[in-house]
Amino acid sequence: MSNVRVAVVTGSNKGIGLAIVRALCRQFPGDVYLTSRDPGRGQAAVAQLQQEGLRPLFHQLDIDDLQSIRALRDFLKDKYGGLDVLVNNAGIAFKVNDTTPFAVQAEVTLKTNFFATRNVCTELLPLVKPYGRVVNVSSTVSCSALRGCSQELQQKFRSDTITEEELVQLMAKFVEDTKRGVHEKEGWPNTAYGVSKIGVTVLSRIQARLLSEQRKGDHILLNACCPGWVRTDMAGPKATKSPEEGAETPVYLALLPSSADAPHGQFVSDKTVKPW
Repeated sequence: MSNVRVAVVTGSNKGIGLAIVRALCRQFPGDVYLTSRDPGRGQAAVAQLQQEGLRPLFHQLDIDDLQSIRALRDFLKDKYGGLDVLVNNAGIAFKVNDTTPFAVQAEVTLKTNFFATRNVCTELLPLVKPYGRVVNVSSTVSCSALRGCSQELQQKFRSDTITEEELVQLMAKFVEDTKRGVHEKEGWPNTAYGVSKIGVTVLSRIQARLLSEQRKGDHILLNACCPGWVRTDMAGPKATKSPEEGAETPVYLALLPSSADAPHGQFVSDKTVKPW
């Protein structure tokens, strides 16, 4: 089945992820996989889309579990010989009024939004076929969080030569600094979600750079994006966009035509490249 194209969306049993799957089922010429931690919820979401006349497929994926990521990797390799579209949508956020200690929020949020997303990329990016598209769902909060960082940290995060190892060390340092109660003194903003999404945006810039260096002729495009403020369980009912509207930019990036050579390594919001 290596001639059948395949798309995977992480964290897609509800919210923006589900809306991305719905749109890809309508527009992507190939198999579309809805994934979720909980198979029951995932299968229920698949059934919902089937009632709409769509034909998504399901595969379990818990991005916090390396074995789960590797099981999906092996499945895609065996069945399709690789992957054409990867949308890294899975993520978490504590509510603004959550009383969980900030250091705990920092560790938990970074674990999923940054470290687990990086694990998915480490395992699945080598499978991406020529003309593949990779979309890392970040957030405009990463931009405001970046502005809330010290000049020294801003410089590091905006660097065109920062390595993945250096980024990982910085993300780990944030978690350690929160545990020691010195994160503000060390130049960090007061948002764990924001820092986790700085990580996702910078990781995307690094990954795109490596793809350009190591797989120049493969025409793979990889970008980070912000879906906007979307009415989901995460953002709540007051948000301005529907999940379908939130899916627009990720889907646009996932379906960039094979003739396109840009955007690549960019932060995209409302289908527009934004400065980092």
